[in-house]
Amino acid sequence: MKQIPAIINGQIVETSSTIPVYDPSTGEVFAESADCQAKEVGEAVQAARQAHHSWSRTAVTERSRLLRKLSVLILSDIEGLAELESRQTGKPLRQARRDVEITVRYFDFYASAVETFYGIAFNLDESTNVQTIMQSHGVTAHIVPWNYPLSILARSVAPALATGNCSVLKPAEEAPLTACRIVELAIEAGFPPGTINVVPGYGETAGATLSSHPGVNHISFTGSVEVGRIISHAAAENLIPVTMELGGKSPNIVFADADLDRAVPVIVNSILQMAGQTCSAGSRLLVDAAIHVPLTDRIREAFTRVDIGPALADPTLGPLITAEHRDRIIKMISDSNSILFGGKALQGGTLGNGYFFEPTLIDNVDPAGPLGQEELFGPVLAVTEFNGIDEAITLANGTDYGLVAGVWTTNVSTAQRLIRETIAGQVFVNTYGASGGVELPFGGFKNSGFGREKGAEGLRSFVQVKTAVIAT
Repeated sequence: MKQIPAIINGQIVETSSTIPVYDPSTGEVFAESADCQAKEVGEAVQAARQAHHSWSRTAVTERSRLLRKLSVLILSDIEGLAELESRQTGKPLRQARRDVEITVRYFDFYASAVETFYGIAFNLDESTNVQTIMQSHGVTAHIVPWNYPLSILARSVAPALATGNCSVLKPAEEAPLTACRIVELAIEAGFPPGTINVVPGYGETAGATLSSHPGVNHISFTGSVEVGRIISHAAAENLIPVTMELGGKSPNIVFADADLDRAVPVIVNSILQMAGQTCSAGSRLLVDAAIHVPLTDRIREAFTRVDIGPALADPTLGPLITAEHRDRIIKMISDSNSILFGGKALQGGTLGNGYFFEPTLIDNVDPAGPLGQEELFGPVLAVTEFNGIDEAITLANGTDYGLVAGVWTTNVSTAQRLIRETIAGQVFVNTYGASGGVELPFGGFKNSGFGREKGAEGLRSFVQVKTAVIAT
């Protein structure tokens, strides 16, 4: 059975207890990870603080060189990392392989972006010169969820290291394997001891200790709104900044003039990728009344063709992360009387005891009810009809979330109005999602979080701006 240790100050650290890691495709334990407590978390923060003194003074070109070297090592281990990611999360193997490729892109992108990330200089008047200087925070904490362990790790750790911070990483207890492997590769690439540390453990212990530790200077968190509130309170006690990407109830808004041949495959993928366990999943379908029936008929037909199976068999739809999560979804949809397709858990045969759930299409969803408001985090598409652009906008903005929206129309004016008036951090027109979107600033409005990751904006979260005024 694979053993996943903590890695602190460049050294493997064993813990007195371990956490079982389950394969969602089989329901069986296939690995054990370290169960870090306050002691190990404190040691990791201290190691990062000690390393920061020299790492923050390391030339940008050297930091970039190491980031690029790490990206090469990740790419050289693409199949091994993809298999680990697929097995621990239940995502189909080709999706996991794509996540490794995106992880490589993050380290490459920030290796280049930081080399052109400068402050500014200007003359305030004829005898006064002003400079702005970008300085690292110090120790950055990265609390990573189980659905995209590799790519979410990379999108925050890469810019943090690039700008001279040292990192302590707490992966989700359900999926710690690839995070630990990345830290191993970082050490192989030549990152100094303490520059990047990993402390696997439960959120209630390792995560809580890390987020409240007085030696941490910045927190990056992706996860649920409930945990986001807890971490925000902890950060507020220490008066440190937080970047948060939280939940979503994102709509695909389909107008009568939309190209359905183009829209349907994308809409289907937006709810089935990672079994719908994605903050940016297109979990609401807002459809013009004029095309309600033909569009839902097409989606239902597409759902009938979805192959479901164990992650390593590379199906279209893999399992959910846990039995408890599967049962929660069943309970949430149990009162619905408008299920057009799906709605059931699947087991037996080639699916064994895995946590599988059918792609599910629910029609005539009350936009004010639980299915229209709450994040199910599963392959469940909730359909609501609209009449006219004003109602479409009202429905799109009618939740506590604001992460992503998709707009399907051939009318430029309609598209532009939706871009302006939809409350979402990203708006896609006649497409949905960005296949990683490394270059595209990403984050939410309202309960979907605050701050931005990805793109050049992602560097700004990890620096403080110092202003120097020089009288000549």
